[in-house]
Amino acid sequence: MTTESENKASDKGAEPDDKLRGWFAGRLPGDWFTAPADVTVDREELSVIGRLPDPETRSGATDAERSEAADGRIRRFREDTRDHRIQIAREAEHKFGRKVSWGVTCGDRSVMFTTLSVPVMTRLRQPQRLVLDTLVDAGVARSRSEALAWCVRLVGQHEDSWLADLREALRHVEQVRSEGPGRREV
Repeated sequence: MTTESENKASDKGAEPDDKLRGWFAGRLPGDWFTAPADVTVDREELSVIGRLPDPETRSGATDAERSEAADGRIRRFREDTRDHRIQIAREAEHKFGRKVSWGVTCGDRSVMFTTLSVPVMTRLRQPQRLVLDTLVDAGVARSRSEALAWCVRLVGQHEDSWLADLREALRHVEQVRSEGPGRREV
């Protein structure tokens, strides 16, 4: 039997995101997803995305048939788990101080059930505003705000490895800070 002080001692070296992901791994029902859920963390939101088992379709099924089967599986999961997901989200929001968003992947489809849209204030000079205005004028986006979101998504898609390296470097910086002088003992 472990005591609370032994648990706290083993948590000292753990990253906050690791604790959070571990909490979800223990809290989510084991039969919901085919693999551990992917939990993405930022300052305001926790996104929990799980993979559903692909629905069985007849051999020789068309792409449209497989797509509709996946859509049906996703809708059924969303309805059947709604109350339980809300309960887990409330616990997580209370424990971690962030909103929880849910999504699933089934076949080649990914669907977010809930998301949080957070306004971000920025100051742009005329050359950057002209880029946004060009996207609006071309019909790519309806507003400067939507154009900026489009640009951020595009950078994220094309710079995944660079962003991953940057995030890893930030994790190392945070670890060094936590081990340095003046750190607080919990």
